[in-house]
Amino acid sequence: MLSVKEAPSPNFDPRRGPPDMLVLHYTGMQTAKAAVARLRDPEAKVSAHYVVDEDGAILRLVPEERRAWHAGRGVWQGETDCNAASIGIEIVNPGHEFGYRDFPEEQIDAVISLISDIRTRWTIPDARIIGHSDLAPERKQDPGELFPWKRLASVGHGLWFEPAHERIAALGAPLGVGDEGLGVIVLRAGLHRLGYGLKPGGDYDDETRLTVEAFQRHWRPAKVDGVADGETRATLMGVLQLATAESATGVLA
Repeated sequence: MLSVKEAPSPNFDPRRGPPDMLVLHYTGMQTAKAAVARLRDPEAKVSAHYVVDEDGAILRLVPEERRAWHAGRGVWQGETDCNAASIGIEIVNPGHEFGYRDFPEEQIDAVISLISDIRTRWTIPDARIIGHSDLAPERKQDPGELFPWKRLASVGHGLWFEPAHERIAALGAPLGVGDEGLGVIVLRAGLHRLGYGLKPGGDYDDETRLTVEAFQRHWRPAKVDGVADGETRATLMGVLQLATAESATGVLA
């Protein structure tokens, strides 16, 4: 049985319906103690359902049936109130500001166990297991490029795709800020279809760059530069195919 310690936070309100999304964060603070204190501080007006420490200890701050305040402004697959739709998991890590580092094995094991447990209670499609940066690319980086999304997917949580070299080469020159035309139209439409708030269009602007960075942090973490090279675009095509196949089974609405 999953071991969870209660550490109640007053920062929550009612849900409008059952959650169907998981949002993963890093705490982005210098210590776990400071992060938990902030998530329980009524003046801070932030919270999450769970915190997973580096040693694998799990705290529950808000009941899953309640709306925690972890996601803020953002969008995924058309959902603009991601707090109402999601369960938020804060993973202890100082983040990019305070010395971003690898997530310990014990911690990731606990995250996987927690996600497995949560999904026994709620219908959460793989395409709706995302990072904070996915729903808010313009302002968030967490849980970041060091988070092992591939490992999560290997045990059945989330989507992962690695394209063949031939598919990468067939896509031609990279796309970046200032580019426009059909390639950019296809790229933006694909990112929007996957779930990002980026609207379809033909200009590779700063919003497109930040969205590509968010996609890379999740699905192509080896190089996060906001440039849509062949590997990034081929990976997007593959992830979209997986998401479409999942939708066709009736798991997604």
